[in-house]
Amino acid sequence: MIEVINKACGLDIHKLFFIATILSRSGEKLHKRLNRDEDGILSLKDWVISEKCDVVACESTSDFWIPIHDSLIKHLPVIVGNARDMKAFTHKKTDKIDSEFIAQLALNKMVQPSRIFPKDHRGFRSYVRLRFTLVQKRTDLKNEAHSILAPEMFNLKDVLTDIFGKNGRIILSGISSGKTVDQIIASLSPNVRKKSEQIRELLNREISQSAAFRLQICLKLIQHLDDEIEALEKEIFNYAYKKHKREMEILMSVPGIGELGAATLIAEIGDFKDFSSGNKLSSWLGIVPNVYQSADKYYNGRITKRGSKVARWILTQIAQAAARKKNSRLKEFFNRKKKAIGHAKAIIALARKIATIIWHLVINDEMYEDETGYKKGEIQKRKIVETEIFSVDERIKIISEIFAIMGKKDPEST
Repeated sequence: MIEVINKACGLDIHKLFFIATILSRSGEKLHKRLNRDEDGILSLKDWVISEKCDVVACESTSDFWIPIHDSLIKHLPVIVGNARDMKAFTHKKTDKIDSEFIAQLALNKMVQPSRIFPKDHRGFRSYVRLRFTLVQKRTDLKNEAHSILAPEMFNLKDVLTDIFGKNGRIILSGISSGKTVDQIIASLSPNVRKKSEQIRELLNREISQSAAFRLQICLKLIQHLDDEIEALEKEIFNYAYKKHKREMEILMSVPGIGELGAATLIAEIGDFKDFSSGNKLSSWLGIVPNVYQSADKYYNGRITKRGSKVARWILTQIAQAAARKKNSRLKEFFNRKKKAIGHAKAIIALARKIATIIWHLVINDEMYEDETGYKKGEIQKRKIVETEIFSVDERIKIISEIFAIMGKKDPEST
């Protein structure tokens, strides 16, 4: 970090433009409004270099800062600060004041730099986050299908544990497309056909045309999302095993962590060496409680939730899986905590413990060992397949299709 900053540039970045303010210790101010495009970013680079700025600072506003950061970082330091921390200093709000305020913070070394991932790792993380979004959409559609079936008193979950498993989809697709009961039952797996009497009794219940039509749409969308999620997972595991094979092996040795959990944690955390301890990692992930002090008394509040939402989600899923593993120290830890603080808080406590464990394992290049006798079964690893490379023409076509969709008017808005 620069010892003395004599001139700093603050950026208030928006989707289509950004405001830049250069501030010097002598009190001189310069303002510019530039378009957030290649010409605007090039003009900014030339301007801050010609003005001999020591540093450029901005907020981590969505991903709007990325092309500006990548363009400037080779020429001078760029600080991307947490927006919530920076906003705590001021309540004023205009674009010009914001950019000047950010420049003032940078000039006085009051901006805590956020961790910036390498460009290829940002692409890897974007795959993981898109998968997370698509899984949420798929869950919404499954819930919608449940709500369609409920008024029809079609209680398929009484017969199958997962109505969206292979057999469940055969039944749902069959009733929505008008197949006979015998045709549907004949398509089921032998184990499920043993319940043919229950299934036949259920399928003899007629559902309405409206329900069948809506259910068919939900099933088609769920299947489409399944295909796209599978395609994303190929890209995720290709990158994870090529670039982080050892970290994948270490993380998957921990109870509750499978391939997807390991890849997600690597994508969201990045370089574990950026953290001096497991507690620092837990704090960055936002799974530590807020602490309040009053009259020499300390009170713990809710967790901070400051870090990656996706990382906290996957750690919670991992903790729930680890809490069910027999002959495991993690299960023992969960059971002790559960008696004292309840199930929900015990899961978060276990998630934090797992975060500190994986930091230690990765930093020391060690596999997880459990003195209680727990042994993890072998995980069948995905095969690495060739990544599809889009040509320039194909990329242009994709962008054109996106703009065409965005240009369509919503009938409800007219």
